[in-house]
Amino acid sequence: MPEDYSNIYKIARRAAGFTQESAAEQLEISVDSVRAYETSQRLPPSEIVERMVVCFHAPQLAYQHLHETNALISRVIPQLEQRSILEVAIRIYNRMRYFSQNACLERLLTIAEDGRIDDTERPEFDEIIEELRSIIQSGLELEIFCSPDPATKKDRPTGGAVRRSGFRACAENDCKFI
Repeated sequence: MPEDYSNIYKIARRAAGFTQESAAEQLEISVDSVRAYETSQRLPPSEIVERMVVCFHAPQLAYQHLHETNALISRVIPQLEQRSILEVAIRIYNRMRYFSQNACLERLLTIAEDGRIDDTERPEFDEIIEELRSIIQSGLELEIFCSPDPATKKDRPTGGAVRRSGFRACAENDCKFI
């Protein structure tokens, strides 16, 4: 196994810049417990993982923990991939455009009109579900892998506020004074 291999708890702790000792203090657990979780000697309970997610600002840790430890979650939540925010945004746009252009919502409402899904409607219903799952997958990738750490996020105008130049309105981060 490569030397730099680490488990998900160790990766999250290190990415947040914590030592095992400082993490243990923040999580209100012993250093031995941190060590045991990071060496896969023990599986951390959900409440400890929840503290890690908050303390390390690592929403991906919750997803990884659930996917690795709960077979049911793995069947319900799609497999996510870490992607750039641009790639995820484009995927969401493309999938939602496809959903709209192919009248998926209208087709779903037609299927649902009688309150049941019959054998002739099942293939179309399954196709619509797959499209929805791909939109949900991309939305989860955006939330879990692309959400900035609130502590490091730049201050930005809220509520769509923009700074006005003499010629056009532009987002504050995009403006250049001439």
